[in-house]
Amino acid sequence: MATIFTRIIDGEIPSYKVAEDERFYAFLDINPLAAGHTLVVPKFVADKELDYIFDLDDDTLGAMMVFAKKVAVRIKQVVDCKRVAVVVLGLEVPHVHIHLIPIDSEADVDFHRPRVQLSPEQFSALACQLGGQK
Repeated sequence: MATIFTRIIDGEIPSYKVAEDERFYAFLDINPLAAGHTLVVPKFVADKELDYIFDLDDDTLGAMMVFAKKVAVRIKQVVDCKRVAVVVLGLEVPHVHIHLIPIDSEADVDFHRPRVQLSPEQFSALACQLGGQK
């Protein structure tokens, strides 16, 4: 069964796309720790969905980090923050993913704190500023 992220990539579930190429897809987290919190996921071929980042082959892992870097650079240009944190938890959805989170301190990466509430219009505007679309 396809993961929610595969269904987002395939367009079955709407997302606020930030960036995309032939191998990866980046979109705004709809339950963000901060405005600009973005998820980067690989597109998988056929039934080859992996849920653990270190099960990726070296080429895909390296390319995913380079893609994530490009997205993080854009996030830092658009969102007022000191850094963009890179977090790999991988337990929430069984599909490899990287969280890119704008932060001003390490405490900003606490997944137990309340999430930021954004309207659909705010999500759309932010996705457009970051280079993507709804």
